Amino acid sequence: MGRAAFAARFTALVGEPPLTYLTGWRMTVAADLLRDAETTIAAVAREVGYGDPFAFSVAFKRIRGVSPSIWRRGTH
Repeated sequence: MGRAAFAARFTALVGEPPLTYLTGWRMTVAADLLRDAETTIAAVAREVGYGDPFAFSVAFKRIRGVSPSIWRRGTH
């Protein structure tokens, strides 16, 4: 199956494109990991597949509406 066919079929079955689904899932996992105040944001970024903590923070804020540090504080 080609990439375009996969994306179309995935979107039809799941309701959103594969990359959108994957990013949302990664940010859900990250939100859970951020509950542990002992784990650094850089470690959370690595755990969910981001090599750069800044890129992770930008993506997290885009999806969750607040930065990882604000999410961690629970002031969202």
